[in-house]
Amino acid sequence: MKRKIRISCPPAQKSQGFTLLEVLVAMTVLALALLAISKAAGGFIDNQAYLRDRTFAQWVARNQLLKVQLSDEWPSVGEQKDEVEFPAERREWRWVMNVIQTSEKDLRRLDIEVFPVDAEDGAAPLAVLSGFLERPSDAR
Repeated sequence: MKRKIRISCPPAQKSQGFTLLEVLVAMTVLALALLAISKAAGGFIDNQAYLRDRTFAQWVARNQLLKVQLSDEWPSVGEQKDEVEFPAERREWRWVMNVIQTSEKDLRRLDIEVFPVDAEDGAAPLAVLSGFLERPSDAR
């Protein structure tokens, strides 16, 4: 008598992994998120450089205003221009100072605009500073 040996296979179990479509969707979402993060980081870096330049330009304007205020000279009415390196040997700036006579004869207004040295004519200044200067007592 022959015995029949029956081998039974356990019922097929559903796979516990992800399908190819699920993996592709997840990678697409990840790629879009990384793209958004890199754009935000690039914008942040550009903004930091712009703020650094504006800060340096403001310092250049303040330095120029203080030079005029601390000197014993009485600047003539009109426009004065010059270039300066700031911080030392790092970046060149062009400043334009307009000296305006006020209604008080012993008081002048100084308007200083600062641009990068390579800025085009008509470009907006990175810094604008106004101050006043009293006529030195020996010039009266």
